[in-house]
Amino acid sequence: MDSDRLKSLIEALIGAADRPLSVNQLFDLFAGDLEQPGKDDIRKALQELVAETADRGMQIKQVASGFRLQVNPEHAAHVTRLFQQKPPRYSRALLETLALIAYRQPITRGEIEAIRGVSVSSNIIKTLQEREWVRTLGHKDVPGKPSLYGTTAQFLDYFNLKSLNELPTLSEIKDLDRFHPELAFSDDRPPEDPAPADDARAEEALDAPDRREASGQAVDTAGEEPA
Repeated sequence: MDSDRLKSLIEALIGAADRPLSVNQLFDLFAGDLEQPGKDDIRKALQELVAETADRGMQIKQVASGFRLQVNPEHAAHVTRLFQQKPPRYSRALLETLALIAYRQPITRGEIEAIRGVSVSSNIIKTLQEREWVRTLGHKDVPGKPSLYGTTAQFLDYFNLKSLNELPTLSEIKDLDRFHPELAFSDDRPPEDPAPADDARAEEALDAPDRREASGQAVDTAGEEPA
């Protein structure tokens, strides 16, 4: 199949899909064609499409689940004006919990509480699971068999990541406000600077060789709150 036609077809399929499409899924969609492209041909076409659309208003982007058509993040603020419903606002406590799970997984609820110094509301874990950002990976082999939590492919897709290795490094992330600009906190008050001891504790807990940083203090009173 001509490479230009293949790219055009792949672009149409990705644009029409309601979910990211992997190379294998795209290959299956061409099954039975007289000029069925190989997986290497599909990968090459995808790489070219990603490069060609990088500066466009609509990009073809690779995330954990595959390739999707999405709005260029630079235009997100204007595009959101099309929709009357505002995105949900999340408490600092929820974002701190999510960050700890992302950077330290697998992790138990008790370990999260030990790092943050406050209890984790059941509503926070429930909200993260309902959003399909967090799932139970298993149970720790200690008395009580507490659940071990980790992130999902949906978490990576939402935050525009291909893998956990793309999370910001310790030197890049300063506070949770930068974890994702679209995730507004549940109040407009600037976060208080943590005490030196608390800051050191959070940094020590998160600064592992294959993990990154997220820190702060908050009392768990809510998970998702209305805008």
